[in-house]
Amino acid sequence: MTPAERLQHAIGYNFSDFSILSAALRHRSMGSGHNERLEFLGDSILGMVVATVLFERYGDAGEGELTRLRVQLVRQRTLANVARRIDLGAALKLGAGAARSGGADRSSILSDGLEALIAAIFLDSDFSTVQSAIISIFQPELLEIASKAPAKDPKTRLQELLQGEGLTPPAYRVSQTLGQPHRREFVVECEISEMGLLTHGRGASRKSAEQHAATLGIEQLLKDMSQND
Repeated sequence: MTPAERLQHAIGYNFSDFSILSAALRHRSMGSGHNERLEFLGDSILGMVVATVLFERYGDAGEGELTRLRVQLVRQRTLANVARRIDLGAALKLGAGAARSGGADRSSILSDGLEALIAAIFLDSDFSTVQSAIISIFQPELLEIASKAPAKDPKTRLQELLQGEGLTPPAYRVSQTLGQPHRREFVVECEISEMGLLTHGRGASRKSAEQHAATLGIEQLLKDMSQND
């Protein structure tokens, strides 16, 4: 099995037009016909797919957090590690100088080559296919990033917990506003009517008081559910 054949097996995609794959594997040290244009296209495709996956999977994350996660996935170090896992370096075509200097394992060359490979899959198929290929190739990295993703806020977790039990969402009401205008403290009720639960949260803003009340609601709900098991 040739390095290019092993690469196709590793990524789970077989090219219909082998010339497209061949172009993606041709480093600029080989002269004309190199893969830099494909790198440009692949970078954009990868960014779009990763952004879409993160947007869909982490609905509670803000723009800043989503950007942080995306950067971790598309940075050179991550791409080079992915390229090493699929043994992309063995299939790359390098000029004599680049090959002698260890170019087949240089992070910059590997990351560029992976982007070119992504573009080649797209050109040989369609966006849906390359999206599936990227998710498959990056599966270990996506699983790792999941452990670093932001935790859901208490209100969201409480609502999802109730939905899982077939119950309606909780109701929040401001029951008291305490303190002077410049140092307000809000007291918010969180009522889970179907369970007969009522908690009171406090905070310097209505939002923080609601989150506190939701946290207490989660604790009480889980306690009651465990007692009923």
